[in-house]
Amino acid sequence: MSNLKQMILEHGKVYPGNVLKVDSFLNHQIDPHVIKSIENDFYQYFKDKGVTKVLTIESSGIAPALMVAYRLDVPMLFAKKALPSTIKSEDKYETLVHSYTKNTTSNVFISKEYLNKDDKVLIIDDFLANGEAAYGLADLIEQSGAETVGIGICIEKSFQPGRERLEYSGHDVYSICRIKSLDDGKIEFYE
Repeated sequence: MSNLKQMILEHGKVYPGNVLKVDSFLNHQIDPHVIKSIENDFYQYFKDKGVTKVLTIESSGIAPALMVAYRLDVPMLFAKKALPSTIKSEDKYETLVHSYTKNTTSNVFISKEYLNKDDKVLIIDDFLANGEAAYGLADLIEQSGAETVGIGICIEKSFQPGRERLEYSGHDVYSICRIKSLDDGKIEFYE
């Protein structure tokens, strides 16, 4: 059993609405051993894809994305949710992303300075539910003319349509943990 799966079983909490809380080790407080095992899993799967950049969305995807970028020896870039005064509106790629957990929609952007048509981009995120974050990041990549070479997900809720939608669009999706069900507060994985 993977380190991430074990931590989900031991410390994950199921909330109403099919929300899985893993903030004690993945996306609020971060267990470095879990992140290291995540990095290794993603590296093994994506190491031959010619990745030139790793892209995530702030903030929960930053820790795993940074570790994967370090291992692949490429820069990590994250889409921001607030526009700083140092970036002009014409100097950014922008899209809308809906968060399943927060039930909010945000404008997210990246600077045109850091993504170009020659990049081969690996998207990394902590969760996959309906696929909105991954779609938004892929849209930013497409706007730049770059190529999305894969999507790495730490925890996939396979009972929701995210994977199916992304694969239907031609994306290579690799998830470390695929959850089959959260019914009755119990976590059931695909084997």
